Amino acid sequence: MAVVTDSTSIDDLPEAVLSTLIAAISDVRSRNSAALVCRKWCRLERATRTELTLRGNLRDIFMVPSCFQSISHLDLSLISPWGYPLTSACDPGFIVAILRRAFPSITSLTLYARNPYTITLVAPLWPNLKQLELVRWHQRPQIAAVGDELKILFSLCEQLTSLDLSLFYCWTDDVLPTLESYPSVASNLTHLNLLNPSFSDGFRSHEIIGITGACPNLQDFRAACLFDPRYIGFIDDEALVGISTNCPKLIVLHLAETSALSNARANLEDEVQTPENSRINASTLVEMFSGLPLLEELIFDICNIIRDSGPALEALKSKCPKLKSLKLGQFHGISLPVESKLDGVALCQGLESLSVRNAGDLSDMGLIAIGRGCCVLAKIEVHGCENITIKGMRTLASLLHKTLKEVKISSCKHLGASATLRALEPIQDRIKKLHFDCIWDSTEEIDGSDEGEDLDQYQSDIRYRSLKQSEEHHRSSTISCPTRKKRRICYDLSENGDCGSSLRTWDKLQSLSIWIPVGQLLTPLASSGIEKAPNLEEITIKVEGDCRELSKPVEREFGLSSLMNYPKLSRMNFDCSDTIGYAHTAPSGQMDLSLWERFHLIGIGHLNLRELDYWPPQDRDVNQRSLSLPAAGLLQECIGLRKLFIHGTTHEHFMMFLLRIPNLRDVQLREDYYPAPENDMSTEMRADSCSRFEAALNERHIPD
Repeated sequence: MAVVTDSTSIDDLPEAVLSTLIAAISDVRSRNSAALVCRKWCRLERATRTELTLRGNLRDIFMVPSCFQSISHLDLSLISPWGYPLTSACDPGFIVAILRRAFPSITSLTLYARNPYTITLVAPLWPNLKQLELVRWHQRPQIAAVGDELKILFSLCEQLTSLDLSLFYCWTDDVLPTLESYPSVASNLTHLNLLNPSFSDGFRSHEIIGITGACPNLQDFRAACLFDPRYIGFIDDEALVGISTNCPKLIVLHLAETSALSNARANLEDEVQTPENSRINASTLVEMFSGLPLLEELIFDICNIIRDSGPALEALKSKCPKLKSLKLGQFHGISLPVESKLDGVALCQGLESLSVRNAGDLSDMGLIAIGRGCCVLAKIEVHGCENITIKGMRTLASLLHKTLKEVKISSCKHLGASATLRALEPIQDRIKKLHFDCIWDSTEEIDGSDEGEDLDQYQSDIRYRSLKQSEEHHRSSTISCPTRKKRRICYDLSENGDCGSSLRTWDKLQSLSIWIPVGQLLTPLASSGIEKAPNLEEITIKVEGDCRELSKPVEREFGLSSLMNYPKLSRMNFDCSDTIGYAHTAPSGQMDLSLWERFHLIGIGHLNLRELDYWPPQDRDVNQRSLSLPAAGLLQECIGLRKLFIHGTTHEHFMMFLLRIPNLRDVQLREDYYPAPENDMSTEMRADSCSRFEAALNERHIPD
């Protein structure tokens, strides 16, 4: 009897169906792999690709591919040499013609606009441009009047609906005059991002009222604001109410102080001065929330204390029923439960993401109340909350063990590395993204607090209430799903208790982020409670502190080789940008930045990294962030690297060391910090230096 074999494959699908499947692939690397399957797949991938980032050298712009005719989003902010304007080419008109022919259907653009002529050159290419992100880390050029650059943009892009200036070095005075000069374009805007850390003070009250009044159809508004009452024009009650009155369609609202946008933070051991009270009243917040019924994401991150905010946050439940994400900075009274009664933010049951910064009165009991009330939280961030201990965080993790997938704990006095990891044991088999501080000393561990007895009694009450709520929820679910089996849920509310397994494996952890003070070692990480993370793919390390206050470290290396315990680790972001030291000669008994770089990077060659973003340390006195000779020598040992982005500058002969990495394909120097140096020193990388290095890199044969 003949055997009939079924040889049907995915290629037998109709081309329209296969094209739809390929179009649904969003990951760039996966799309590139799909294009290599066969000629048919390559043709369909090109026809369905909608986003593209140009990374080639400006002098090779004639080699831009013209086969991606469906591209609607184009990123021109990373063209090499980084930071050089398109107008620096010998024939800007030729570049314009090439871009117009290769990408005829652009509606979204990211552009590095170092000078106004770049906007004048590029903006007219695509009359249907609707979304635009301007990038500039260099200083604002001296132009005739405020707002001239943006006025040029608005005159050329009349259909603009989204404008992002969050990475565009400009003045706050440039924005409002432009919006008032072009009211038709301003009224069409639905997304406006002014959350720029380069602003010295932020937008003042009359500017916020004017901006929102000129853009009544905004759905996404983000702005760096001045909330400090010591300054004239600070954001007051009138400005907040004006936002809700002028823009009632808002879905996303981010208001943050400029200083809150900085990643740098104070040392935990330093004495922090208590900030002043804000002039914002809870009744004003209630009135503001009442005018924003469509709000889904709210960030209110300021540096002055808002006291007694509980009633206002309770109003969020009824006034903003669609709210999913909330971030609060310097809010006091967000959760103050009395006799297990929920209040404040704990009543916002629909929250999926919550971030709390410097909530001075948030205790374990308040944190547990949030875990009880916000029962669908998938992400939580806690920063600078000194009253939270391992008991409160462990109880929260137990209550949210089904939903919590992302946790960030930083600058909390009683939650160092090992304490944080012990607190998160109830969800260690579920969590996907994690951040904590690498504080190894004994100050992180406490046996109890002043409210210890009350907390124990409170936890006992929580056990009963949680089990009762779970049974009621399960009973209601059983009605609709009669085949589901009943099971009892165990809530581990003790500090050292165990709910089932005591394994130390973090099975689903994919991304790990850690902060560590300069001079400390990374070596204890592997033994702090995160020994096994078999699926960890990405790690971010932030080293911060002043090297000028430290002597030479006792150990020879920082401890990167200890990360060999994670077999799938392939991507690293190593940020030493807030590590401050001497770029040149250091005083006797201290090390300059080149020796600190060697200390931090020793052992990186032992890791199987494929992608690396590296921020060298800096000398702020000379505004220099440069890769040193020891660092270049150690980076060349990463033989598996394919992508290397150095967020700083270096010498050309140091870069040539990197050519010894056999599979390296993508390298770029980016001075993406404010303000980027205007004139390179004679010995640093220049445009010609970058071109020579890239030519040498592209001439090599890549084995795979």
